[in-house]
Amino acid sequence: MTDATRRIFLSAAALAVATSFAPIGALAQSSDPIRLVVPYGAGGLLDGLVREVGDRIAAELGQPVLVDNRPGSNGIIGATYAANADADGLTYFVGATGPLSLNVLLRDDLSYDMDSFEPVGTMMSGPLTITVPSALNVSTLEELKAHAESTGQPLRYATLGPGSVTHLFGMVLQSELGVPMVDVSYRDNPSQIVDLIAGQNDLNFATPISLVAHVNSGDVRMLAISSPERDPGFPDLPTTTELGFPGLVSSFWFGFLAPAGTPAEEVSRFSAALQNAMSDEELQQRMRNAGMQPNVGGPQEMQAQLDWDMDFWGGVIEANGITIE
Repeated sequence: MTDATRRIFLSAAALAVATSFAPIGALAQSSDPIRLVVPYGAGGLLDGLVREVGDRIAAELGQPVLVDNRPGSNGIIGATYAANADADGLTYFVGATGPLSLNVLLRDDLSYDMDSFEPVGTMMSGPLTITVPSALNVSTLEELKAHAESTGQPLRYATLGPGSVTHLFGMVLQSELGVPMVDVSYRDNPSQIVDLIAGQNDLNFATPISLVAHVNSGDVRMLAISSPERDPGFPDLPTTTELGFPGLVSSFWFGFLAPAGTPAEEVSRFSAALQNAMSDEELQQRMRNAGMQPNVGGPQEMQAQLDWDMDFWGGVIEANGITIE
């Protein structure tokens, strides 16, 4: 081996050793931006939180991170785009209960399914409250059941449309209480609340933060929250489990997935940066302030959530024969 060859060999070896001990950010040498595909429009609550997470990931990796909003068709447009993107570690889908799990369970005409994605990491989840107008004069789930039985009329509950989490959750509640219920579709939660206060509906399912002003004004009453543990922001609000209805534990979620076939090392690299970003207490508090519960987890936790969806929501959909054309 010549001196020149020896020097080249030793330099390469030194670089390899240094790289193996480099922090996450030092491994990202590409100038190509990472895209976070959000299946909703810009400017909303989710968009703002994803942008903050993206900024923290960019600082961690030393690589640009851009948010790519692709709204429409209940998340199908964004999910389809992400599923068909190059599996090169530069595209990640901000998946959610509706755009991914429920669409796959409810629709036969999708160009993607669960196998179209690799799980990357969890971000946050949103529990639902069971809320009634104060004029209904019920304070517990048992009283709600007694009210329905005494009137002989089905309880009217607001939803965000057929096949939505709120639609399916109402069916679970109907089964748990053993009383008839009928769903009423709305485009958004604010319009639901208006009709709830006016007595047009008996029930609303939403995050507690979206209802707190109306609770304080005395217009509505939250009976329970669908999480296994009490929300620290609403310590007096009992959980469905405490009230004897553990089957009502459910929530909607947001997390990150990659196109199928994305190299494992790229998934691991991004997931580690995501979990580091999500561990920031200020970011977690902003999520709580927005009515969400931070959820720091990697590929295994994301896969566990998808499996839970297939089992729980899949069972609800099958039991009620629900399909979406």
